[in-house]
Amino acid sequence: MKNDKITLAHGSGGKLTHELIRQLFLPNFSNEALSQLGDSAILQFNGARLAFTTDSYVVKPLFFPGGDIGRLAVSGTINDLAVVGAKPMFLSAGFIIEEGFEMSLLEKVVNSMKETAAVAGVEIVTGDTKVVERGSVDNLYINTCGIGVVNNGVNLSISRIEIGDKIIISGTIADHGLAVISERESLGFSPSIKSDCAPLSGLIGRLINSGANIKFMRDPTRGGLATTLNEIVNTKKYGILINEQNIPINNNVRALCEILGYDPLYIANEGKVVIVASANDAAKVCDILKEDDLGKDAEIIGEALKEPQGKVCLKTVIGGTRIIDMLVGDQLPRIC
Repeated sequence: MKNDKITLAHGSGGKLTHELIRQLFLPNFSNEALSQLGDSAILQFNGARLAFTTDSYVVKPLFFPGGDIGRLAVSGTINDLAVVGAKPMFLSAGFIIEEGFEMSLLEKVVNSMKETAAVAGVEIVTGDTKVVERGSVDNLYINTCGIGVVNNGVNLSISRIEIGDKIIISGTIADHGLAVISERESLGFSPSIKSDCAPLSGLIGRLINSGANIKFMRDPTRGGLATTLNEIVNTKKYGILINEQNIPINNNVRALCEILGYDPLYIANEGKVVIVASANDAAKVCDILKEDDLGKDAEIIGEALKEPQGKVCLKTVIGGTRIIDMLVGDQLPRIC
């Protein structure tokens, strides 16, 4: 490892996160399920295929326009199960609470988790609570684990992607990250930007049941759309070209990014999915997405091409092309 100490960038989802995973965690925990580096591990058990995932949430502030840490924790874990083709079934909830945290706020978070899980048809069946001394954590951290079932015939894998396949995003990008930073810094942007935080299992389930030839899915959370696309092409014998003009971005998000100097391609989303589908079925996938309020702004934004291998490129609105690399760190820490 090049670094002697952990930095915030190691948790950003960018280059240092991937370095930490590949140089420390993978060699020490090596097994077939982990080596796939999916949003959830796919496990064989008594003839069934189970999806298993875990995630921790340290967002600051705990409450933001469009959501809160509770809605985020449940939605994020459900989405990690859904994008591997699983039907989410059960969640755990682990709470690390700072001494002195207001009980009324904890009740608000728990109620938000209950409501989000109910909408998705998922049960929270086990959990854990720890309270630590004042100053040891920042109010509240939540860990959730999730288990889902992958039906026979569902086969989503990066290895299935072929040259000519289309890249689809289910809606506007960067809403979540900008909502969190606006609330954190009290920017007073009007109208306020709302997080897209939402469970996508119903929407994704309809896509899978449609019979469309979907090759792969991933939710573009930490590191945003750009990092997710770089994860797809990493070491592969194809590249991805996306068209800037086709990428849906809320006008308020675009304006705030320009004011603050942020690139929306690298900002986290919590209610969007990136889909790679065959060219023949891409329009069908978009139509199905647009039938749902959570996918009403879906667009085909690019495709897999032979060259340049292992690179993500952006065709700009002025007609040029530039490489979209994976960032070392993160523009916005602690947004999930």
